[in-house]
Amino acid sequence: MASTVTDNERSTPADRRSRLRPGKNGKLALGPLPDLVGYNLRKAQVAVFQSFQNAVAPHDITPGQFGVLIMIRENEGLSQSDLGTAVGIDRSTMVAVIDRLESRGLVVRAPSPNDRRSYALRLSPEGQTLMDDLIPRVQAHDQGMVKDLSPEEQVQFIDFLRRVSRSK
Repeated sequence: MASTVTDNERSTPADRRSRLRPGKNGKLALGPLPDLVGYNLRKAQVAVFQSFQNAVAPHDITPGQFGVLIMIRENEGLSQSDLGTAVGIDRSTMVAVIDRLESRGLVVRAPSPNDRRSYALRLSPEGQTLMDDLIPRVQAHDQGMVKDLSPEEQVQFIDFLRRVSRSK
């Protein structure tokens, strides 16, 4: 069954970037996309990321950077390598992420006392202050994203997402 895009759906940034133009009826045919899990996950991810950016706009932090900062906050002394493994970021990308956070004064990278080949990571005082402000903002944002779901549905939703992510 072919689906079409409404005017409201077509106005999303992802759709605006599309070079496709709607047909004479004003709607863009999507074919089987609306019935595919991956398509719907991607649309949800885009919505969540855009909302996240609005929630933390004054701080210029991406969802990925927030996750990295949380992991460092909760695991002081964590190595870059272990952090990359934990959050699913390859080594070269992790170095770039830490470089950016370090240049902003949010993260301190020091030689590891246990392994001279690696660095131990911790939040700087500025990084800790930022996280003290960001965590409640992000938690409020997160709740806002699922406000139309009952508490039971929210638990189910998280469970479904975890199961999908494990089914690689």
